[in-house]
Amino acid sequence: MSPFLLPAADLVAITLLTFGVYFPRHRRRDLVVAYLAVNVGVLAVASVLADSTVGAGLGLGLFGVLSIIRLRSTELDQHEVAYYFSALALGLLGGLGSTSALPLMALVVAVLYLAGHPRLLRRHRQHAMVLDRAFTDEAALTAHLEGVLGARVHQVTVQRVDLVNDTTLVDVRYQAVDRLGEHRAAAV
Repeated sequence: MSPFLLPAADLVAITLLTFGVYFPRHRRRDLVVAYLAVNVGVLAVASVLADSTVGAGLGLGLFGVLSIIRLRSTELDQHEVAYYFSALALGLLGGLGSTSALPLMALVVAVLYLAGHPRLLRRHRQHAMVLDRAFTDEAALTAHLEGVLGARVHQVTVQRVDLVNDTTLVDVRYQAVDRLGEHRAAAV
């Protein structure tokens, strides 16, 4: 196998992941640069470590520390963390030279494409909301949210109840109602 095959495959995979999957869906230009830089950096160091007498564990440990520092420096959403670790994984696969790297790279890109697809679980949503009433009864809170959202509430987490200012801060996970589906069911 050519020594340039896996690094080239890594560059193709990270390009597909960032420009074909991530950016069209999420539009955060700053993270495109971060994902590409992390991937190429990991690829370079993993390639050097694979050919040296220095243990790969030392290099991977350093990258683990660096990734934790990077993840703690700015707040990232969970899907952004998934892309971040996928960029790391692609770089490691391309740099360590395993014979199974190509199908694993394809698997990483395919999983993120499918799992984050807008049509998958498209009606399930999550929002942080400030309500103009102080709710202390969870059933009343859930009923109010279902009325306001016009949706089926699956989970409500109360972040703060302010009895002085009469507000409630909640994190709500819900399923939007398919209005077209309701009309279809009523017509049958």
